[in-house]
Amino acid sequence: MGRPGKGRDSMMQKQQNIQPDGRSQADCGFSDAKNHFHAVSLSGGKDSTAMLLLMIERGMPIDAVLYADTGMEFPEMYGHLQKLDDHLYRERGLHITTLRHSKSFAWMMFEEPKQKLSCLANRQRLGIPPYGNGWPGIKVRWCTGQLKTHLLTKEVNRIKQHRNALQYVGIAADESQRCRGEQYPLVDWGITEAQALQICYDRGFDFGGLYEIYHRASCWCCPFQRIDELRKLRLHHPELWSRLLEMDERARAQFGTGPLGQFKTRWSVAELDARFAAEESQ
Repeated sequence: MGRPGKGRDSMMQKQQNIQPDGRSQADCGFSDAKNHFHAVSLSGGKDSTAMLLLMIERGMPIDAVLYADTGMEFPEMYGHLQKLDDHLYRERGLHITTLRHSKSFAWMMFEEPKQKLSCLANRQRLGIPPYGNGWPGIKVRWCTGQLKTHLLTKEVNRIKQHRNALQYVGIAADESQRCRGEQYPLVDWGITEAQALQICYDRGFDFGGLYEIYHRASCWCCPFQRIDELRKLRLHHPELWSRLLEMDERARAQFGTGPLGQFKTRWSVAELDARFAAEESQ
């Protein structure tokens, strides 16, 4: 396992948050290059990290680096973000601007009150409480929508009210079908996912070893992970696996065995835990 990160709390001490009056670091240090404001969207993964590193190296203008924190990232990812923030400050005098929803992932999963009448009627019919979103699903991926995309889009749109903003997104050349009208430097440069990871490694950014274990370094509680990724989570991050078991038990108690309470289509976390334990005993 790679080096543990300094932790989320340490990282957030240096990174700038959106202030109560609506101001953020994005209001400072505007670039006059072509009269544009250059906003980099950072997920923290290999592609957006490689994009940011190369933009810094190639002298491209950067006015803000925006990161949406779900609160459910791996500890190693928060350590990586701290290291990246230090590098950004040394090279450009900027800190990462961290965006957060006013409520936590757990509140949205278990406590957010439902207001739409059709939703309330359907829940009453199914015997499901009128609050909480349950596990994210393919049709309702509320975690990505509310905790990431919505926050980033809202901040970029806020900037666009005052500046002619360009948004830079870290999508690799072999996923160019995902491009939707923003700026995609990795696609322009023909850099693939594998090359992006190597670019990070070559510059000393190893993500605390996450990519040596997992295919993707997304939220550790994501129900869209492959079974093998979850097997690795149980092995390499037992403390997070214990939390996942607790979340799953609460979800099944609150929502039952339907889509909102079922971690994966055919598996609860407890069932996966039993499966993995049986495999180990063979």
